[in-house]
Amino acid sequence: MDSLQPLAADPPLRGISIAAVERDTGLGKDTLRVWERRYGFPQPLRDAFGERVYPAEQVEHLRLVKRLMDQGQRPGALLRQPMAELSERLAANPAKVGADDTADWIVPMLKARDIDPLRAELAQRLARDGLERFVIDTVPALNRRIGDGWVNGEIAIFEEHLYTELVQNQLRSAIHSLGGRGTSPQVLLTTVKDEEHILGLLMVEALLAANGAFALSLGAQTPIADIVGAARATNTDIVALSFSGAYPWRKSRDTLIELRAALPARTELWAGGGGLAGRGRGVAGVRTLGALRELASALAEWHAAHPQRGRI
Repeated sequence: MDSLQPLAADPPLRGISIAAVERDTGLGKDTLRVWERRYGFPQPLRDAFGERVYPAEQVEHLRLVKRLMDQGQRPGALLRQPMAELSERLAANPAKVGADDTADWIVPMLKARDIDPLRAELAQRLARDGLERFVIDTVPALNRRIGDGWVNGEIAIFEEHLYTELVQNQLRSAIHSLGGRGTSPQVLLTTVKDEEHILGLLMVEALLAANGAFALSLGAQTPIADIVGAARATNTDIVALSFSGAYPWRKSRDTLIELRAALPARTELWAGGGGLAGRGRGVAGVRTLGALRELASALAEWHAAHPQRGRI
């Protein structure tokens, strides 16, 4: 049974529901419960119906943890550190697009809520950088800056959602402008249950398309049985999964083991994302990509190993 703080009868209990914490921080309910048991934080109270509610200061702490996890840091150590130290870590690592180009411009444009200039600026940077650099360098830097702005109270949640939608539209347009799908390898792209990562999926799809792969995205949260069925029905060469930093490592490992056993032997299984970054030992039969920039070389190696295999 979970260890929870006793409910105070007076004054009336105030707190934030677990569903609201999930929406506000991007941390899944299962992740919050696992951290509660394993690390002793967060420490929710119980409302009159026995449901978890989280004090506002704990939610703020979780926001800082999530932002640092998005930069590749591990939750175990972060959850034991005070908020002041976490804030200093964020301040010491500002989001940068390049050596002389910070991502600070995005916040004032977003706050102005003048959508057409913001859409035009994103399109201009995509054209300037090219699709691969835009995905590998520009978008991650913008994501970190938006995340920092959210934690610091510079932007509201709806403004972050607006930003995400605008970037997703840019990526979809860029994929479409390539003039059709590639040829090989044929890659089935998705996430598993409880893993919502639509922007990340689009970033990978854009890189696959830019490198001549045939990318078939099922969207997010596809059950394992459906992934296997789709891979068999489409003669997929590679199943590619993305795990965010908030997804529990043990859960992702067990998922990969189960999926590897169920997929046809000819179908490779690739996995990447913040949830797998920095993990020393991988899963047998699974290729782990530590960063987006590794995708092009991984595809080149696949072509070298399969010179006769094209789109089926």
